[in-house]
Parts: sequence; C-alpha cells; structure tokens
Amino acid sequence: MKGKLSFLVFVAAVAGLLLLYTFTSEEYPRLPSDDSHRGVSATAACMECHGPGKKYAMKQTHPPKFDCPKCHKAKSTS
Repeated sequence: MKGKLSFLVFVAAVAGLLLLYTFTSEEYPRLPSDDSHRGVSATAACMECHGPGKKYAMKQTHPPKFDCPKCHKAKSTS
C-alpha cells in the first residue's frame, strides 16, 4: 500500500510540474522572415532598428534583457 501511495504522489507531482510549465512558459515573437531580418543573429544588429529612440524601438514594457536571440528565434522556413 505504501508503494502505491508513493507512486501516486510521484505521478501527481510530475503532472503538476508539467501543468505549471505549460501555463507559465511564454511564447516570444519570432523574427519576421523578411530581408531585413534574414541572417540576424546578434543583439547589436537588432539595436540598429529596435534600440532606444529608433523608428522601431522596443516598447517600454520590454524586459531589460539585451540578448535578443535568446528569446526571439527565426521563423522556421519549412
């Protein structure tokens, strides 16, 4: 009986962690597949258009993390 209870607790913990991950994972905008974003892989290239005071500056609500490729991936071409 103790083994079954331990197993059920383990299964519930794994299911809870999976649900937590599912509801807390964020989906970040993908890089557009246009010519101006093709081959961009460095934050410096992003800041040329999306830096402070630029035409397409990041919103004020954007987190202060300046490692763009870490979160924003290129759209798949398949």
